Amino acid sequence: MTVDEFRRMALGMADAVEREHMGHPDFRAPGPSGRIFATIHDSHETGGLMLTPDQQRQFLSADPDAFSPASGAWGRDGATTVRFASVDEETLGEAMTLAWQNVINKAERKPARKTKKPRKTKK
Repeated sequence: MTVDEFRRMALGMADAVEREHMGHPDFRAPGPSGRIFATIHDSHETGGLMLTPDQQRQFLSADPDAFSPASGAWGRDGATTVRFASVDEETLGEAMTLAWQNVINKAERKPARKTKKPRKTKK
């Protein structure tokens, strides 16, 4: 797997778009939330996928050379690093699809954001 193949796969998800976040490419799901489901890291040797913790455990168990948790709280929440040189296309395709579905489903479940009322000031 190469960085270009990762990019092509991410953009192959329905209506996915490429943007930039903190100086590196990211891939976002359609809709107003535009949630990130995949990223390419600065090294161009690894990328990130937004999996659930359970999904992350499954991929780590099945292919520990290709997958690792992202650092800190992000990793505990399911953010997963994938090494392009170690992952095969079929496995990455499955993980990428799950990451894309996760952000689509999360956006659909999230209730509309309420606007805050202005605070009343004491006189």
